[in-house]
Amino acid sequence: MQEVKEKRNMMNYCPDIKVFDATMRDGGLVNNFAFTDEFVRDLYQANIAAGVDYMEFGYRASKNMFKESEFGKWKFTSEEDLRAIVGENKTPLKISIMADAGRTDYKTDILPKKDSVVDIIRVACYIHQIPLAIDMIEDAKAKGYEVSCNLMAVSKVAGEDLEAALRLIASSSVDILYLVDSFGNFYPEQIANLAKKYVEVMGDKQTGFHGHNNQQLAFANTIESCRHGVNYLDVTVNGMGRGAGNCFSEQLLSFLKNPKYSALPILDLVQKHVLKMKADGWKWGYDIPYLLTGVMNSHPSSAIKFIKEGRTDYSWFAHELMEMD
Repeated sequence: MQEVKEKRNMMNYCPDIKVFDATMRDGGLVNNFAFTDEFVRDLYQANIAAGVDYMEFGYRASKNMFKESEFGKWKFTSEEDLRAIVGENKTPLKISIMADAGRTDYKTDILPKKDSVVDIIRVACYIHQIPLAIDMIEDAKAKGYEVSCNLMAVSKVAGEDLEAALRLIASSSVDILYLVDSFGNFYPEQIANLAKKYVEVMGDKQTGFHGHNNQQLAFANTIESCRHGVNYLDVTVNGMGRGAGNCFSEQLLSFLKNPKYSALPILDLVQKHVLKMKADGWKWGYDIPYLLTGVMNSHPSSAIKFIKEGRTDYSWFAHELMEMD
């Protein structure tokens, strides 16, 4: 097993770090994946100019489970729609799609790599779905893709169960295992311990981190995971993502010392598109209800409902969350 003996000095240039943009996938949960083609093209070009390493265009969801009429096209991310934006993607930027365990017809809908412009399949699963996730990983790997696994809601998983789950995933053909703070519950000290565990179990393979900003710790937790050997770091433009959102692209790109990264193209994108999105009523980012679900290790769906209903009885909401547990 690989062991990280020294903390990474984040003031140094670290060539192993990869920045992974998840704006359209996590941000798609804000607007039901109804991004305009202009925004998608501009985001693609901004990521290239900013030196971002990977861009996730959305999900490859099952059309047998989800009605196309109820979602924007990036819920399904067809090959045709992808190529309309990126062509053959003759750039250093790698293209990603996410496949949710139990919500993807992966055997048929994920094409062989030779027929696709996609570079990496990100398999997302909960702990009870690991056998299915491993089958998805092996399927994608056999088709020629780089493959990651995002094991979600680990703040709800007991220590022994988590260790067993990590060993199962690490023994598969997966290339990258993600530490995911789904509920924005973890503090940097906890992330440090988990990151070391993930890095150790993955050995010569890679690890990543995906944080949520319920307690305004997504950036701090991202940096802390990286200090302990995690190389793949998820971001979204202006933190756009479900509920409290994620680590801000412009924040991480400004912090990292790799000279290929620049936050300026992302700032231009925020000015051109994101300010209008917010003015039009698209909501994400830190708010008290998300703080409470983060502190209490609860799914943010109740906070999203609370905000949509226009409620401000925060202390009563806290009592409701305690009763849910």
